Amino acid sequence: MTAANAIGGDRPARDPQLDVVVIGGGQAGLAVAWHLARRGLRFVVLEASDQLGNSWRTRWDSLRLFTPAQYDALPGMAFPAPGDSYPGKEAVADFLRDYAVVFDLPVRLGSRVTDLTRIGDEFEVHAGGDVLRAQHVVVATGPFQVPFIPQVTGGFDASVTQIRSADYRNPQSIPPGPVLVVGAGNSGMQIAEELVATRQVDVSVGEKAPMLPQRLLGQDLFWWLNRLGVMRMNTTTRLGRRLEARGEFVIGTNRRRLERAGVRFRGRLVNTQGQTARFTDGSTLDVPVVIWATGYRSDYSWIAVPGAVVDGRVVHRRGVTDVPGLYFLGLPWQYTRGSALLGFVSDDAAYLAEQIATWAGTDRSTRVETASPLTRPA
Repeated sequence: MTAANAIGGDRPARDPQLDVVVIGGGQAGLAVAWHLARRGLRFVVLEASDQLGNSWRTRWDSLRLFTPAQYDALPGMAFPAPGDSYPGKEAVADFLRDYAVVFDLPVRLGSRVTDLTRIGDEFEVHAGGDVLRAQHVVVATGPFQVPFIPQVTGGFDASVTQIRSADYRNPQSIPPGPVLVVGAGNSGMQIAEELVATRQVDVSVGEKAPMLPQRLLGQDLFWWLNRLGVMRMNTTTRLGRRLEARGEFVIGTNRRRLERAGVRFRGRLVNTQGQTARFTDGSTLDVPVVIWATGYRSDYSWIAVPGAVVDGRVVHRRGVTDVPGLYFLGLPWQYTRGSALLGFVSDDAAYLAEQIATWAGTDRSTRVETASPLTRPA
């Protein structure tokens, strides 16, 4: 089955001869698919959305990657944009779609997995009306699954418009007037910077994340991170574990610049009542619009495989679980700082594909042509 005929084509109810089921057709799922295809394994990629790249297309309009195009490749195919340019969300979505078509990857769209179980030495995957069985499953659903909204929201009344950052599109998509952005990570800071051009913006800061400039001494930040080996610093090293513990960086958004533009920073939001928000310093603010940029939480409730997920966290070593044949890919700090990023997920994908091929004992190697950076399907 090809990427082309998997879209809207007839799909069998059962695939008895699959080696691998990949759950998730984002950057991680497609990267491991490329490596699985090179090793001649029989597999399918299940994507919940009706188009590849949908998670990118549905983000806010002005979203751009922090990583320059030269660091945004997937295995076998460079990102089709000039070096030191920063691709927008539509370009990323198009790249993922075209990647699957160029390499003829077996992607099934509109196949949301609702149940994963283990029966004997195989896994059973339920996706809509389909039931698939395979000896190996790669869960590549990514770190951004369920937007997290803190319980403190409950005190706002119906007059307050509340929007998750995942649902924000542009300044015109929200009511006029002041805005409170809750959360000072990358999303919250970028949205605040966009909104302050036309209205008063306050940002509630829970934990202060380290801030890094986009460019330093004439070079992009990721040029330095790569040159210094930070992006491939792994969790087996003391420095890697220290970097992981520090959490995510805020890149390219400068707090002082936002303050000069008029953004007011406040402490952690601790209480809400009516239209009033109260912060840790005791100050209050009446707000008509609140944007919750408070991150995401993983949802693995559909995985009914004992030992794979404990207290909501995946139990693994570089994506390999203690359950024979079950793997995860695209987790933050799965092995390195770059594990969850578009241009760096390939290393983990290659590692898991090799583990699967070794376990399966396959020698069915195939050759996958490398696409030109400007290759586009006809």
